[in-house]
Amino acid sequence: MGLDEAASAAGGGGGIRALLRRKQVDSDRTRAGGGQQLAKELSIMQLITIGVGSTVGAGVYVLVGTVAREHSGPALTLSFLIAGIAAALSAFCYAELASRCPSAGSAYHYSYICVGEGVAWLIGWALILEYTIGGSAVARGISPNLALFFGGQGSLPWILARHELPWLDVVVDPCAAALVFLVTALLCVGIKESTFVQGIVTVLNCCVMLFVIIVGSYIGFQTGWVGYKVSGGFLPYGVNGMLAGSATVFFAYIGFDSVASTAEEVKNPQRDLPLGIGTALSICCTLYMLVSVVIVGLVPYFAMDPDTPISSAFARHGMQWAMYLVTSGAVLALCSTLMGSILPQPRILMAMARDGLLPAFFSDVSEKTQVPVKSTIVTGICAASLSFFMDVSQLAGMVSVGTLLAFTIVAVSILILRYVPPDEVPLPSSLQASFRFSQECDEEKVVGPLGDEDHEQGTSEIKDVVVVESVNDPLIEKQIYANKLDEIKRRKRAALSIASVCVGVLVLTASASVTFLPFLVSCFVCVFGGLLLLAGLGVLCWIDQDDGRHSFGHSGGFICPFVPLLPVMCILINTYLLINLGAGTWMRVGVWLVMGVFVYIFYGRTHSSLTDVVYVPVAQANEIYGSQSSLGFVA
Repeated sequence: MGLDEAASAAGGGGGIRALLRRKQVDSDRTRAGGGQQLAKELSIMQLITIGVGSTVGAGVYVLVGTVAREHSGPALTLSFLIAGIAAALSAFCYAELASRCPSAGSAYHYSYICVGEGVAWLIGWALILEYTIGGSAVARGISPNLALFFGGQGSLPWILARHELPWLDVVVDPCAAALVFLVTALLCVGIKESTFVQGIVTVLNCCVMLFVIIVGSYIGFQTGWVGYKVSGGFLPYGVNGMLAGSATVFFAYIGFDSVASTAEEVKNPQRDLPLGIGTALSICCTLYMLVSVVIVGLVPYFAMDPDTPISSAFARHGMQWAMYLVTSGAVLALCSTLMGSILPQPRILMAMARDGLLPAFFSDVSEKTQVPVKSTIVTGICAASLSFFMDVSQLAGMVSVGTLLAFTIVAVSILILRYVPPDEVPLPSSLQASFRFSQECDEEKVVGPLGDEDHEQGTSEIKDVVVVESVNDPLIEKQIYANKLDEIKRRKRAALSIASVCVGVLVLTASASVTFLPFLVSCFVCVFGGLLLLAGLGVLCWIDQDDGRHSFGHSGGFICPFVPLLPVMCILINTYLLINLGAGTWMRVGVWLVMGVFVYIFYGRTHSSLTDVVYVPVAQANEIYGSQSSLGFVA
């Protein structure tokens, strides 16, 4: 493929092809000329701190009461277990991609490599919304808990208390904004220092939860675990109620993507990232289940206080003072979650700016602290403004959209990586002269295996199939040609099967969730979607995975098990939850995504770093980079 043809295949700077442009996995070679880099300071323990601190929020102090009363009853522990298993499906996918592609950007970065620029932009844009609203909502929830230490609601000092602006009908929250600015300043100091502080807060929060577990178990044994002796039995709302509870508490596990966002700052990402993600998720699941076992056993599920289930459970047994300890845990959990919400967004902005999709302002890394200070400050200002002026609790569902979209695309990326990994990489304009010279040399060496006319036809079907003069046996030449043809057919089948899985999942979950369709029509559409899903899954199980997966990205890291079944299950679960988030949530998210489409059309599409690149086979790119390195140049 010549240079002009390659440029045409790249899609130039516009058109539908621009949406399908894929970048190369960040390697040591490409980072060598990349300017300022983030500090590699994080170890396994610090990753676990980030994961647990971002996941174990104050929701556990409230969620157990609501879910037990309305959905699960005494089976709340099983709801947390099932939700933990569902979250683990995404965690397995994240672990492999994070170790193979250890760069800032998390799901945005993975989708840019595996799916394409258009999907990557939407994921990055949705993650920006997720972290901004998530951080603001968390900060807004801290002041009511702090007020309990000053005598109850409305008892905070005037400078920190909420005030209503009657002429604007707005309730401002200075305490929330101040905490956001405090966390932003801490994150600007350095990743090591901010992680150390988050570690202290997380350990204190875990101590509070251990207190609840140990002391609550003692009370439970003394009183006979009255919560498990209710007349409704262990499943008062049935299996469906328990599963509905699992869908609700699933969002208590969505903090581990913060670990993946720090991949570029990890000392040994191939080893530490999978261990950090897996260990953090295991700790969180264990804590959630133990707390739910104790609290549901202390108080019958129907008698739980939906707002303060843990503190009220201890108060019923004469331990009023425990309310202050539990409230302390809730405040600590909120502060830790706030840090976990603000930490990833500057790295998302930095990754998008590096790729040219956002202004270069966001990609600056401080030489002193080695963190993206400018992006962190912008993130802090936006989150503080939202938390100060708006009650964003009604926007909390928008956080789930970004998370579930990211989880879904990461699972799709695993399927692409295993079955149709990119077999070409972008070559920057600075090396296109070397590419042209290499092509001219190859043309002098190449001998068409099937004659002039057949060779032209073969090259139109099989890209870059060449047979050098050293291969003289016609049988060997035909075998090579046949192998290449079989590989292309396998890749086409795999791509169609992945598409069939995605379409089938979307049709199945949508038809199973909507209520306006007649019953028979809904059943027919569900069956059709299920057949598409099973057909795609069956073909993926039958055909071989691509050999290129072994050399994709960095080797020696975690390998996701049970492919393709595990990623397909992950896609199915996350899509079902996405469909059921509600029309109001999707309308608000839709407005944000439409804004993102315009930003991409008028800025990102034309400023993308892939605008002037050509795509060449991986082996040829390595040869060109090697020749440049031998001459003393760095790409």
